[in-house]
Formats: sequence, C-alpha cells, structure tokens
Amino acid sequence: MELLIFDLDGTLIDSQLDLAHAVNAMREHMGMAVLPHETIWSYVGNGAPVLVRKALGGTAPEEDVQRGLGYFLDYYWHHLLDNTVLYPGVREALDAFHARSIAMAVLTNKPIRFSEAIVDGLGLRQYFFRVYGGNSFEQKKPDPYGIQRLMEERNAAAHRTLMIGDSAIDIRTARNAGVQACGVTYGFQPETLVTEPPDILLDNLAGLVPIVLG
Repeated sequence: MELLIFDLDGTLIDSQLDLAHAVNAMREHMGMAVLPHETIWSYVGNGAPVLVRKALGGTAPEEDVQRGLGYFLDYYWHHLLDNTVLYPGVREALDAFHARSIAMAVLTNKPIRFSEAIVDGLGLRQYFFRVYGGNSFEQKKPDPYGIQRLMEERNAAAHRTLMIGDSAIDIRTARNAGVQACGVTYGFQPETLVTEPPDILLDNLAGLVPIVLG
C-alpha cells in the first residue's frame, strides 16, 4: 500500500463519552431531557450539523438546530479531550506504518478545527501528512472527493490506497473512490458493516500491520 486513509472517531479515537456529554449539555441548554449515550452514538458519522439535528428529534425548526449547533460546538471545543483516548493497537499500528514511510492521512466528517485539535492533543500529528475534516471541502464522506484529493497529493494509485473506518459511510466512501476498504469492529457503528461489508475486517488496528507490511 502507498496510502492509508483513516477515519477519526470510532477508528483512531474513542470519543464517545465526550460527544455524548456535549450533546446532552446542548439538549439541557435547550430545555430537553438527556438522551442515552447509545442513542447519541448512533447519530455520529455524518458531521456535527446532522448529529445535532438528530439529537433534537429530527423535526426541530432550523433556528433551533442552529442555536443548538452553536452551543454544542462551543461546549465540545472546551471538552473534546476530557475523556477521548486512542483505541488499543492504534499507536502501535501507526508507529509500524510510519517506520516504513507509508503515507497516512485522516479523512473525517468531524469539523476540521476539532479534528486537528484532537490529533495534536493526542500526539498524532507526526504520523499524518494531511488531516481533512467535514468542512475542508464542500463535499463530505461518502463523497469520494476527499480520497481523490489525497491520492492526487501523494500520487498514489487507487489499487494501492486503503480507507480504514468503523461505519458504512467509510466503506461507501472507499467504494465511491474505487479503493479498498478496511472496517474495524470496535467503533461507533460496527453493525453497519454488515450491509456494507469491507474488504478487510479487524477487531484491533494492530492486525492491519501484517496485512499491509507483509
């Protein structure tokens, strides 16, 4: 492989608790009862606006969605590393790929300033030549543009590029870009990988090392 492209939430980082706390803080601010964490986690993956809209019930007026989104983003910005950690096996895998000079990037639907702050805060910056977020381009995943842009930047062939993620969105993005897909079972939405099966399925990211390096 010439290029490994990683999703962030649910793939590299376990941010579930911080996201749930931010959503419930927003709901309380809006005068609503808190939601079970599992419900909130099922809303993650399509970016902050979709997360907030779903968390407000899906039928909230746009004015309420924008007010809730503003509160959510502000609260999350101040709490995004309270509980967020790397999943087991992540740093070991990144170390192994970095030692072999394999190009790596992050492609997430999370807003870019949050993504970069977490990457920096967890000491991951040295691994990635690029971090792209949900507002880095007009298109979000599963649109293939992010993958295509990264392949162009590294002059990487599609058959030697791999997208790694925890949900059907990531697998669909890979399919749309014509690259291989790896799914991880420990993330936010592993159940969605049943309907969108990846080429590789792993319980720990460290398992990708022998597959990629041989």
